[in-house]
Amino acid sequence: MAKRDYYEVLGVSKNSTPDEIKKAYRQMAIKYHPDKNPGDKEAEEKFKEAAEAYDVLSNADKKARYDQFGHNAPGGFSGNGGGFNMEDIFSQFGDIFGGHFGFGGFGNFSNFGGGRSERPVRRGSDVRIRVKVELKDIVNGIEKRLKIPLLTACEACNGTGAKNPSNIPTCSTCHGSGYVTRVTNTMFGAMQSTSVCPDCQGDGKKITERCPVCHGEGTVKKEENVAFKIPPGVSEGMQLTVPGKGNAARRGGMNGDLLVLINEEKSEELIREENDLIYSLYISVPQAALGTSVEIPTVDGKAKIKIEPGTQSGKVLRLKGKGLPDINGYGVGDILVYITIWTPQNLTKEERKMMETLAKSDNFNPNPSKQDKNFFEKLKNMFQ
Repeated sequence: MAKRDYYEVLGVSKNSTPDEIKKAYRQMAIKYHPDKNPGDKEAEEKFKEAAEAYDVLSNADKKARYDQFGHNAPGGFSGNGGGFNMEDIFSQFGDIFGGHFGFGGFGNFSNFGGGRSERPVRRGSDVRIRVKVELKDIVNGIEKRLKIPLLTACEACNGTGAKNPSNIPTCSTCHGSGYVTRVTNTMFGAMQSTSVCPDCQGDGKKITERCPVCHGEGTVKKEENVAFKIPPGVSEGMQLTVPGKGNAARRGGMNGDLLVLINEEKSEELIREENDLIYSLYISVPQAALGTSVEIPTVDGKAKIKIEPGTQSGKVLRLKGKGLPDINGYGVGDILVYITIWTPQNLTKEERKMMETLAKSDNFNPNPSKQDKNFFEKLKNMFQ
């Protein structure tokens, strides 16, 4: 089943502000919350669908890629394919509900097969890098391996932040759940709200003696060798997501993502126009009149092309399939060879006499055909 447009899911427009998007998601989440719709599978799916839409539209980078490519954006989005599970939703977006959600708290979703989440799952921050790619990399794709400074789990304490396991007793406030539940009496009766434990910040445990290496953070700065693939057909400014290769979370949890921003190195000879490549070929007057064969550059070498006798300046030759692949697999572009006849600017006496003789010939008087006259119309259509 095809995914619905994320803006349609939340009932917002592309011009909506972050606050409007957040408000729309909260309304949807409250409407389809599992505690309000026990046993309702349709409500569960809409609850997950809204979370997936908010995950993309609330993130400036993901939103920009979605606006440009839709659901087929390179690298995909978190949640695509399998969707979010309940634990992901409440761990990532629990602050949307806050402590004011009156339907049994945002951790209670036993009707959806997961039981109550013991504590919120932390997520490390994303890391953004820029990577330069050449045309040959864009044609074939390439695997990169780079040293990147990252926050990694501390080896001394296995990412716990404690000097040893005995220094991490269960939090006495939340009894290890990571949440505290409060009941407030209102005119509508008793209302229950659940929020992250203020004493352990949702860990469920409190460190009594910190690790001397990471000082209780559970992470240390370290250069890591990270390998990732750049697919064929990428372009300048495109961002790829490498899941789980970002910073480690503080005191355990999920790693963030590595965001790879593509910088395309410009070729000195070939100009990119979407998936086509354009090459300007200069030929002499004799070559244009007599015809010739010339070599032109391609992404992976040279190609020989034939210039027919009588070729006019402005003629465009097309080398099919010699351009760049489409990022979504919709074929390969061409190389367009734009021919310009080079007119000499400084003639010797002998050359001038030869040209004066040729100028008297009827063959050297301009006599464009109807096809030649329509050149600019053809050129305009070619790049539309």
